[in-house]
Amino acid sequence: MSKQVRAQYTLEFKQEAVRLAQSGETVAAAARSLGIAEQTLHNWLQAERAGKLKGTATKRVSAEQMEIARLRKELAEARMERDILKKAAAYFAKESR
Repeated sequence: MSKQVRAQYTLEFKQEAVRLAQSGETVAAAARSLGIAEQTLHNWLQAERAGKLKGTATKRVSAEQMEIARLRKELAEARMERDILKKAAAYFAKESR
């Protein structure tokens, strides 16, 4: 059994995520585009309002790493949609015979 590793984000990443959510985009859409949980972004927004938003100095997440994570998530969603459509096409093809 492997231990779950929590993601650590830099203060800059958190501040950018908060700025994105406050710029008029919904929290859900901003979280989806960044590849983070919606509740995580809510927590960051609350911490920002309280003046207690902190980042980690141990692990830095570069822009390239963020982009790779976003693209991996997008690819996983596309594969899931493809699989669903394949199953639906097979079902309807079988039904029409």
